[in-house]
This record gives sequence, structure tokens and C-alpha cells, in this order.
Amino acid sequence: MNAPTPAAALDSAADDAARATHAALIERAALLGRVFANLADDYDRSGAPPQEQFQALREAGLLRANIARADGGYGAGLAVTRAILGEIAYGDPSVALILAMHYSHHAMIVHDARVAGVRDWPPALAQRLTRASLDGRALINAAQVEPALGSPSHGGLPDTIARRDGAHWRITGHKRYVTGAPLLAWISVLARTDEAEPRLGHFLVPRDAPGVRIDENWDPVGMRATVSHDVLFKDVAIPLDDAVGLKPASLGVQRDPHATAWYFSLVATIYDAAARAARDWLLDFINTRTPGSLGGAPLASLATVQESVGRIEMRLATSDWLLRSHADAIDADNAPATLSALVKHNVVDNAIEAVQTALELAGNHGITRRNPLERHHRNVLCARIHAPSNSLLRTNAGRAALNAALK
Repeated sequence: MNAPTPAAALDSAADDAARATHAALIERAALLGRVFANLADDYDRSGAPPQEQFQALREAGLLRANIARADGGYGAGLAVTRAILGEIAYGDPSVALILAMHYSHHAMIVHDARVAGVRDWPPALAQRLTRASLDGRALINAAQVEPALGSPSHGGLPDTIARRDGAHWRITGHKRYVTGAPLLAWISVLARTDEAEPRLGHFLVPRDAPGVRIDENWDPVGMRATVSHDVLFKDVAIPLDDAVGLKPASLGVQRDPHATAWYFSLVATIYDAAARAARDWLLDFINTRTPGSLGGAPLASLATVQESVGRIEMRLATSDWLLRSHADAIDADNAPATLSALVKHNVVDNAIEAVQTALELAGNHGITRRNPLERHHRNVLCARIHAPSNSLLRTNAGRAALNAALK
């Protein structure tokens, strides 16, 4: 066997170091996930912003996980980022959802800089956002949904307007369901310009800018600590260069397939982790619950219970395979175009069905507030609200199949 060249040896050493670093990040996430699990019930009841959790994430270096190594981050791809997020979501999926949105935006920045011909992000803006994320807890998320428009995934243009005023854009509009709103440093606002031929894009607005107001009206059945409040913008001034991906509004919202793949994977990972937490609670419950009717034997001894647990395991094993295979394919740049939607659709459905099966097995214990299964159930029910809906994904898949059959 030929000895490796010095350059190859250096590459190998760098890869080994990166793997060790990524493994350490996942382990830190697992430790924090267990801490967050002990806090989750209190935050679910209060709906308070999980500030201390994000301070802990920052101190652990996890907010910079998928920022490029050349820029001072840890260079995690989707597989590693998803593993980190899954550990956090196992403890508290609300914290994980805010973190997922932050990761998704940095994945877009990294991809934009790496792939020739993309360049939606102005380099100076990307560098400023990256530096802020390295220096502090500079969380970012998008604001897209509106009271009249709903989700832009169904088509239509936002009523939020970016008006050009000298060297600035002035943003006015009303956005709903802005995940993590009180904790954000930056809000990526989907808006159309007031130009004669309107353009559509995202405008990077500092959350504390004059004219930005949070309406604290988030009061859902689950995922309560995501603090996904409405945000109102009134004549908010930002520099002209702080706009991303401006294109003719007639084209509609343009989705980057790479960004969509990350978003689908991370959202699915969160609800899969919540389902796994529910499964683990159930296994402990049925192994220790000994009804008098069974003569001291645990519920787990019943064949009907074993079969139901097997159904849960089949769903979660399928989801694990889909999520891992998808992440590996995305990192290797060889994922089929249709795989991301398949992952989001099936993993979400599997998570909900798994927890509902657990609820049936637990009976009244499963809907008692003192048991976490009740909270896990409410959390996974929120999985289907993430756009695009599974019904739209099925419609798109059906339309593609029908069109292909005509060729």
C-alpha cells in the first residue's frame, strides 16, 4: 500500500479532528437535552421564552454548529446538525424548533457562499450576520405568514411592503407565527417592494429596530415555549443592502431546494424526537404498571400490548432510516429531488401515529397533566401545521405523477 501524501495526511487528520468535534457537540446536546427535559413542563405551562436554555446552548457552542469552519463555526453538515437537534428536541421540542430555524438560515448562508451562481445573500450581509452569531446569541428566523395571506406556500403575494427611501428600505406589515420572536436578534421578513415592477424577497430587520413591535398572542395547545407571536412592522428602516434574494414578484416565492431540504429534515427531526420521548415514557410505564387483573404481572406481558409497542417501533425505525438516509444524501449532494418532501410527510405522520398509539396504551394516565405523555401528545399534534402541509405535498406528488404519465 502506498503511503498517503502529506496533503492527504493533513486532510485525514483534519477530518478526524472534525469528527471528534462533532461527536463532542452531539454529546453536549444530549446533556443539555436532559436538563431541558426537566424544565419543559414549567415552560409549557407558562409559555415563557426559554432564555436560559439558549444561553446554555450558546455557552456550549451549539449555536455555531453549522457555521462554516472558515468563518469560526464547526462546519456541521445536515447529518450532524440533525443529530444535535434531535437531542435537544428529545428534551424540549419547543427549544429545538427555535434552534432549527436558526440552523436553517445559517445553512442557507453556507450553501449560498459555496455554490457558484447562487449568491442571494450579499457577502457583506452574510459576514455581518455570521459574525454577530459568533459573538453573541444572535438568533435569526423568518417572518412569512400573514393574517390575510396565510402561508406563502399556497401562492399569493404578501401585503408587507418594502418602500424605497433614499439609501434605505422602509418595511411595513404584519406577520404571524414568528417562532422565537422575543429571543431573535434578526427577523428575515418576506415582503414585496413598492416599485413599478414589484420585487419579492427577504429583508433582514433587527428585532429591536424602531418600529418593530411584538404582539404576545401565542397561546396554542402545544409547542407553547416556541413563543411564536405576531410581529408588526411600521416604517422600519434598514439599509438597501440588507435584502436577500430580490426577484420579480411575478415569479412568486422562490424556494432554494437545499434550504427546503434542511427545513424539512430539521422540522421532522423535532417531532420524531418528541415521539421517541413519548415512547420511552410508555416503555417505563408498561414495564412497571402491574394491574391487579394480571396477578402482579406488568402490562408489558400482554401480547396485545407488545403488538402495539411493535407498531410504534416500526414507525420510529422507518423514520430513523428516512432521516439518516436523507441527511447523508444531502451532505453528499446526491439526494433525489423528491426525497425531502417524502421525509417530512412520513416522519410527521409516523410521529403522530406513534404517540397516539402510546396514548391508547396508557389510558387515563396518558392524559394526566402530571405525566409527560400528555405534553408529548400535544406537541406532536402541532407537527402538521408546518407549511407546506402534508396534503399539499401529496397533491404535488400526485400532480407530478399524472403529468409524467402524459409524456
